[in-house]
Amino acid sequence: MFEHRSEPLLSRDKFFRRLTRHGYIAVLIVLGSLSIGIVGYHEFEGLPWIDAAVNAAMILGGMGQVNELHTITGKLFASFYALFSGLVFLVTVGVFFAPIVHRFLHRFHLELGSPNLRGRKTK
Repeated sequence: MFEHRSEPLLSRDKFFRRLTRHGYIAVLIVLGSLSIGIVGYHEFEGLPWIDAAVNAAMILGGMGQVNELHTITGKLFASFYALFSGLVFLVTVGVFFAPIVHRFLHRFHLELGSPNLRGRKTK
């Protein structure tokens, strides 16, 4: 997916296309996770769609529960969804920032391999 360390750095245009593609993937991850939460709150807790959407968005955003939960299955779902949301946050950040970090490390590696550094080229 990314260029090998022996390959030259991507052009700025290709890099921004890659960053856009990763941004779309991150948005799809968030929308998919939000959909899971909305359906879960609607089915397990019996909340109306709009309340289910608010609760799912608040949990996914790390803000916390809005409505009081009344059923055991709703409370269990909310517990697992909160843990799931924390993992989704980490994965989404990783997916979005992977091209940026890779470009930084690739550029750093190319600079270390330049013949101007200590008078020799590294492998």
